[in-house]
Amino acid sequence: MNLIAALETGLRAAVGPTAATYALLAIGLNVHYGFTGLLNFGQVGFMLVGAYGVGITVVVLGWSLWIGIVIGVLASVALAVVLGAPTLRLRADYFAITTIALAEVLRLMSNSAVSTPLTGGPFGLQSVASEFYAVNPLPAGLTLGPFNYSPNVTWTLLVGWTLAALMCVVVLVLMKSPWGRVLRSIREDEDAARALGKNVFSYKMQSLILGGVMGGLGGVMYTLAGSTVNPNSFRPQITFYAYAMLIIGGIASKFGPMIGAVIFWFLLQSMSAVVRQASSADLLPEWLSGSAAVGGSAFVLTGVLLMVLVVFRPQGLFGNKREIRLDA
Repeated sequence: MNLIAALETGLRAAVGPTAATYALLAIGLNVHYGFTGLLNFGQVGFMLVGAYGVGITVVVLGWSLWIGIVIGVLASVALAVVLGAPTLRLRADYFAITTIALAEVLRLMSNSAVSTPLTGGPFGLQSVASEFYAVNPLPAGLTLGPFNYSPNVTWTLLVGWTLAALMCVVVLVLMKSPWGRVLRSIREDEDAARALGKNVFSYKMQSLILGGVMGGLGGVMYTLAGSTVNPNSFRPQITFYAYAMLIIGGIASKFGPMIGAVIFWFLLQSMSAVVRQASSADLLPEWLSGSAAVGGSAFVLTGVLLMVLVVFRPQGLFGNKREIRLDA
């Protein structure tokens, strides 16, 4: 077994465009769950509307990519309003069920035959990001140790991680403001915040919109990185990957979601590489052979490590234990 190659695989994934995309999802969840106490299990729905906002604008309507990005963000805002208006007064568990159901409804609608003229159905939309790569100012790729990136991948990495860092800074500034302190008070005790004259519903809606826009930007970056939009990329487990990243980095921490995304993808991909090598060398029992079993084993190992972290450090690597006491 070549453990060095497995570690290199994990490191490449940890700093790749997909990790940057998921970091944006986790940052949005940090606003929802970490700072406001909203148990959103449908963050992937915001990712979906952001991605299809770009894809439909460019491929179906033939408009500019930059207009598509604006439409993707506005679609995330619209989804937050439509979702939040009837549900933000619900109890946390009912809100969670509603969010995951809505996200799955959006995915199934995008995958249906009726939506094929608009969304491409199960085949999705192709060649979305040509205009994005056309403005790439980097004439050459990037070399980081054993990793070589093409100019287009380097451009995607630069934009994706810069956007993730910018969103972390935005959250840091907002949460130190009076607005952010009201969100924390709602998370700690919603009734007390209401008794002090705060419009809890309005603040929750603002938080839902802000975190949803970050999720929508994650969908935009996902589309630009792969230059395609496919409904099967937006399954419910994507939200729980983002929660895993948030837990690893630290709930309600400032840069924890971004670091958690790096660690999560490093663990998952390096574990996958180790299990694949063990399977190729016939070191695993027969019932663990096959691509599906190998992938499942990697998730199991990553899940065990996550459980150990939760047991011994429930606040995550950079979190504060007081921040996870929610009034849900």
